[in-house]
Parts: sequence; structure tokens; C-alpha cells
Amino acid sequence: MASTDVVAGRGGETAQTLDRGLRLLHLVADAPGGLTVTEAATRLGIGRAAIYRLVGPLTGHGMLRRDADGRLRLGAGVLHLARRAQPLLAEGALPALRRLAEQAGATAHLTVVEGGEGVALVVVEPSWTSFHVAYRTGARHPLDRGAAGRAILAGRAGVAEPVSSSGELQSGAYGVAAPVLGVPGLEASVGVVALAPLDVELVGPQVRAAATAVAVALR
Repeated sequence: MASTDVVAGRGGETAQTLDRGLRLLHLVADAPGGLTVTEAATRLGIGRAAIYRLVGPLTGHGMLRRDADGRLRLGAGVLHLARRAQPLLAEGALPALRRLAEQAGATAHLTVVEGGEGVALVVVEPSWTSFHVAYRTGARHPLDRGAAGRAILAGRAGVAEPVSSSGELQSGAYGVAAPVLGVPGLEASVGVVALAPLDVELVGPQVRAAATAVAVALR
């Protein structure tokens, strides 16, 4: 076999290993209770030995860990990468969120999925209103409550239409949100929250346009 064939073969094996490792990380991330090696092998359609070969370096880099029962769980290294990425997400989203807050006269936010919950990563308040919602950056909530979380769930199904809510997270608060679609590895929504009912026919297109702008900025 020629040397170029050997290099090409090794390159293909490396790409396959990398793909399997990333798929394994995604599987573990989507399993709140962790995965056994056997479960991971079954879902990836590969042997247990191959899983062990993936787990070794991923554990060494802190991407995976084994709990007391030997189940695979995400490691602290993933959180470190996520924290390093958050300022980049915020920077990319800020222009669209500022426009949205001014247009809607309501507090705009980018909400991302972290640990199975929605987390407000970026919050922008309008400059011209007398009263508006003070929404704390870092606030967490279940994905099945509130417009931001339910928009993310809709995005998982490929639905881009805005979602509205009333008093689901806080009594007297109204929200409209739309999912951020088309950014690999990111589950997020853009939305607004106000102290008075929002006109979905008016605010909905503004929110959806902002979500599209954020997606374009982050690709």
C-alpha cells in the first residue's frame, strides 16, 4: 500500500473516531440519568470495546466522568467550554436584542438550554419605557413553562412560530418568544417579557425576526 493510502486511511479512522466521540457526548448530554457503556454502545451501534476507547480520552480531558455506579455523565470540562462560549454568544446576540427591546418596548432576552433547563444568558431592557420587567441574567426555569422554554421545545420540532405565555413563570408577566434555529449545537430562543399583555400579531414577527438575526450572527 502506498504511503498516501496509509495517510488517507488513518485520516478516515481519525474522522470516524472524532464523530463517534462527539455523538457519544451528545447522547450522554441527553440522558439526565447517565448511560452505561452497554447502553451507549447500543445507541451508537458499535461495540463496548469501542466505547471504552472513546471514554478514555474524553474522561482524560474532563468531557466525561463515571459516577459511583459506573454510568457515563458529562464532566466539568464541558461546563468550562460552555462558559468560554457564553461571551461569544452574548456578543453575537446583543445587537438584535437591543433592536427588539426598543421595538417592542419590553425586556428582551436570549435563553439557552443548560442542564435541561432554560437559562437567561443575555437580557436587554428598553431605554424609553417608564416601567419594564427586570429580568435577571442567569435566571433558570423549566422548559415546559414560559414562552422562552416552550419556544425552545417547539424549535426541537422545527417549529419557528412565536410562542406566547401569561403568568406561567411570574404572576402578571407576559412573554412572547421564538426559537433560534439553524445554529449547530445551540438550543435557544429569543423573546420579550412585559408587565402588560403583548400584541402577538405585532410583537411576534419582531421576535421571530430577532431570532433569525441572532441565528445568522452565531453561525
